[in-house]
Amino acid sequence: MRGEYVVGTHLPAERELAQLVGVSRAAVREAVRTLQASGVVRSTVGAGGTGGTTITGVPHRALTQLLRLHVALANFPTEDVTEVRVVLERLSVRLACRNISPDDLAAIGRTVDAMDDDSLTTEVFNDLDTDFHVAVANAAGNRLASDLTIAIRESMRLPILSGLAALDDWTVVRATLRAEHHAILDAITAEEAEEAVRLMDMHIRGAYAAMPSLRLPGNGHKDS
Repeated sequence: MRGEYVVGTHLPAERELAQLVGVSRAAVREAVRTLQASGVVRSTVGAGGTGGTTITGVPHRALTQLLRLHVALANFPTEDVTEVRVVLERLSVRLACRNISPDDLAAIGRTVDAMDDDSLTTEVFNDLDTDFHVAVANAAGNRLASDLTIAIRESMRLPILSGLAALDDWTVVRATLRAEHHAILDAITAEEAEEAVRLMDMHIRGAYAAMPSLRLPGNGHKDS
């Protein structure tokens, strides 16, 4: 954290690290295992410069997994999660209008088209909906925004599925979500940032409002 060891740095041997930090070799060994599991270091066996422990930096998947677990286990009120999603995805869609590439646009379009299939289960539809929001975040060109979007969406997967299952008329909500996705895609394609931001805001808040069960006791509501 202080910058003494940067990505690519080859760490001292266990014995030396233990002496530097003032702990046992067993403690150093356990710390290295934890850092390796988190993707911060890579340990290899070998003699000379081919073995040892090297700082690798936290890769995309490791950071996303940690964020997802934190959001899921912290049991944040869904209202709070929704407010954070609104801020985050307003930023993502605004940046997407400025930075989107043809490949990014095609990826969003494929996801939107896939959701038009009436035979999709709510589970598959929700997975595609997640793909849509992640694709927009990826198009923004901000990897942290992408990681946060993935973490929040995946941590909310089960509550959202329960909310969809509790709907009186899924087909009506599905039609609304589809129309909103197409409208957001059209705004991004036209590079109309303010309209895209407005539509994304309305879309996220509307989806939350359409699932009252998300705000019932037991789902992380502030009053539970």
